[in-house]
Amino acid sequence: MELNVSALSRSVKFWGWLLEYLGYETYQDWPEGRSWRKNDAYIVLVQTMPEYLATPYHRRHTGLNHVAFHAGSRKQVDELTNLLRERNIPILYEDRHPFAGGSQHYAVFFEDPDRIKVEVVAP
Repeated sequence: MELNVSALSRSVKFWGWLLEYLGYETYQDWPEGRSWRKNDAYIVLVQTMPEYLATPYHRRHTGLNHVAFHAGSRKQVDELTNLLRERNIPILYEDRHPFAGGSQHYAVFFEDPDRIKVEVVAP
């Protein structure tokens, strides 16, 4: 998965922490991007070119709505939720958390700096 981001340093700070928490390792680092990998998964952030920054991203437009990751357990979802709160990252659907995806779907939902929805779900 490759994501164009509006501010690379801000996104690397957000995604780097999250991905490393989920067991990903930094793979490549260059002036316009950074990547992480875990097993067969490969995630890349690339700075959006200036001529394309005028139209901001919104997940309700055509294209990516959200990305989801597997947690190891419900305990890890709870721990991550607390870490997100400590970092002042709002939890989406707070009134239904952690069952915002349904009564059998234990997850935390939040947004990255460009407002891409992120989900981390327990088995």
